[in-house]
Amino acid sequence: MIKRSAGILCYKFEDNNVKVLLCHFGGPYWENIDKGAWSIPKGELNKNERIVDAAKREFKEETNLVIRNELKYLSSKKISHKKLAIIFCVNEDFDLSNCYSNTFKLEWPKDSGCINDFPEMDKYEWMDINKAKEMIIDKQLCFILKLEDFLK
Repeated sequence: MIKRSAGILCYKFEDNNVKVLLCHFGGPYWENIDKGAWSIPKGELNKNERIVDAAKREFKEETNLVIRNELKYLSSKKISHKKLAIIFCVNEDFDLSNCYSNTFKLEWPKDSGCINDFPEMDKYEWMDINKAKEMIIDKQLCFILKLEDFLK
């Protein structure tokens, strides 16, 4: 069975350029990786949850920000053999100074018996669209390209 994931790609216009909000994966594996370690805030749907509600919930959990404007459907893509990502877009302009995400538990270092909490996302940045294309995880690049088409 394919799991569904919903997310929101925020964009804004600044100095005649498009900027998108991306989040850097948290946890020890991603600590020293920058290129290819950025993502659209998204996550799995709960049972019987509406897709748009899941997208807003996941966005809030991963950024501590609340969407105010109307979401527009952007695109869906199977990003692995077991997961379908459904992405919306919205024009918002957030101050990122109070961003933080929920956490997950992980044994680290591996096989140490030490269980630690790590943030799902640990950095937030408004990136111009060309930088975002370089920094986003490969499986999500298609959504940046779809946003470019959407904004034309």
